[in-house]
Amino acid sequence: MSDTPFGFGLPPEEPENGDEGKKKGGGQGGPNPFGFGGFGLPGGGAGGQGGADNPFAAMFGQMNPADLGAAFQQLGQMLSYEGGPVNWDMAKDVARRTVAQGTSDGVKDASVGIAEKSAVEEAVRLADHWLDDVTSLPSGATTAVAWSRAEWVEATLPVWKELVDPVAERVGAAMGSVVPEEMQAMAGPLLGMMRSMGGAMFGQQIGQAVGVLAGEVVGSTDIGLPLGPAGKAALLPLNIQGFGKDLGVPSEEVRLYLALREAAHARLFAHVPWLRSHLFGAVEGYARGIKVDTSKLEDVVGQIDPTNPEQLQEALQGGMFQPQDTPEQKAALARLETALALVEGWVDAVVHEAAKPRLTSADAMRETMRRRRASGGPAEQTFATLIGLELRPRRLRDASRLWASLTDARGVEGRDGLWEHPDMLPTASDLDDPDGFVHREQLDFSEIDKMLGEAAQRREQGDNGGDKGGDEGGSRGEGEDGK
Repeated sequence: MSDTPFGFGLPPEEPENGDEGKKKGGGQGGPNPFGFGGFGLPGGGAGGQGGADNPFAAMFGQMNPADLGAAFQQLGQMLSYEGGPVNWDMAKDVARRTVAQGTSDGVKDASVGIAEKSAVEEAVRLADHWLDDVTSLPSGATTAVAWSRAEWVEATLPVWKELVDPVAERVGAAMGSVVPEEMQAMAGPLLGMMRSMGGAMFGQQIGQAVGVLAGEVVGSTDIGLPLGPAGKAALLPLNIQGFGKDLGVPSEEVRLYLALREAAHARLFAHVPWLRSHLFGAVEGYARGIKVDTSKLEDVVGQIDPTNPEQLQEALQGGMFQPQDTPEQKAALARLETALALVEGWVDAVVHEAAKPRLTSADAMRETMRRRRASGGPAEQTFATLIGLELRPRRLRDASRLWASLTDARGVEGRDGLWEHPDMLPTASDLDDPDGFVHREQLDFSEIDKMLGEAAQRREQGDNGGDKGGDEGGSRGEGEDGK
């Protein structure tokens, strides 16, 4: 995705014309923090310098009537917004328009036919049956659905809102912090305008990103998070067709392999209740650590013409809100990166175990998915643009190897039992030494099992009204003898 929501990314390169920035700033005397200079006439007057730093001169002197009407309409939509940090109505509209334009290869969105729906339902049903043999987690998909790209946008926007709003809230607060505290009461209307325009611009950027992503994803879990409604395994037949076009693999096998991945994700998120909040909590933790470079924000705002929405959009894309690295952010990103790697590694290992004896293309499909991630697939692009996170393919491969080793050492139930609590999962350092983790955890779990069994036994005795009280050691001893 070329557009960058919230402007996260590298700052823009210096223009070839070194004076370009000065021209945008509107004069030699330094820009006004909010772009309002002298009120000279469009032709040039006292303090106006040809109207270069006069928003009214820029508005009336550089637009024809048609452009002026469109600009007022767009500006009116921005300024009328009074919701949260992101204008999600605008995001939805932009995403739908982006989808309607089709992908770069000229493929337009299309409604899903009855035959395609039946094929997806059958693929998910068969995939779930195969997964029963390789994981102790039961099915997590109560229904299987086939979506068009537009339907994917509609179904996933509520989760995007939950994911993005915490980050947008922090960035929006930084916009207001540009105004000195002693002036904020006087600048109330201006701050409201900035929030409205910011919400609209964020919505425009997010809508563009989601719309582009809709042309790439093959299901509801491509980015490693459950974007769709709970209990639904969703595939996009049109995108699956594009995904398998140059692979030389029968379309039925491509569909089945991707159904395996979707169904495996569904099992994990349905039966590991803490996992979703753990991942989204890491994103919120990142948002709390955002500290925007306000000096840069002041410089950029000073060069923006408030009547030119496109200019503000360019500033957003160019790194206007470049977040600063903080210990809190680094810790949250490390936690999120490791958790996502473990999720994707588990899915990779389980799907390969199910597909290997049944699909002749299992190895090729697995490598294709890994390369897709390594070259910047939907997951990497989305997280890199939204919150500055780039998943490292090495971590995904390491996590997959670790889960496979755990299967060999502890069996399917022992491996899947690690998902019972986040503290039981491997850490980032464990991914560097999977064998050490496997053997160490085997010993640790035997002790944990013993302690849990003893605790359950004591609770049972207490519920039965037994009189074997006393200290913990005595109770434990009596419980063992009382069987």
